[in-house]
Amino acid sequence: MSKNFSLMALLLVLVTLLPMLAACAPGSSVEVDVPSSTLVLTTPGPNPEQNKEDAAGRVAGIAQGLWHGIIAPVTLIGSFFNTNLEMYEVHNTGREYNLGYLFGVALIFLILGVIGGRSR
Repeated sequence: MSKNFSLMALLLVLVTLLPMLAACAPGSSVEVDVPSSTLVLTTPGPNPEQNKEDAAGRVAGIAQGLWHGIIAPVTLIGSFFNTNLEMYEVHNTGREYNLGYLFGVALIFLILGVIGGRSR
């Protein structure tokens, strides 16, 4: 029974992930027709502000990306109340900032998971 369940779970994961991976290929898109609108799933485009300084003359790097990732849950909630608050710094170094941001988000959810797991 366990072997059949494992095979079914693997098949379900493959059936779910393969279309999503195909939609994320560069230059591809998937259109989903919704009665009132059309949703197009594509990868994000280039950032025209990458490696350009902001008004203060700064470009966010890996450390700033890490910090922005760590505070992302708080920033998300705050952005509902303050329209000037953004989750992601567009004046960044590109890959380095993205890596820091991803690590920051992963770190905060890892910490929350450990804290939540201890209380059970």
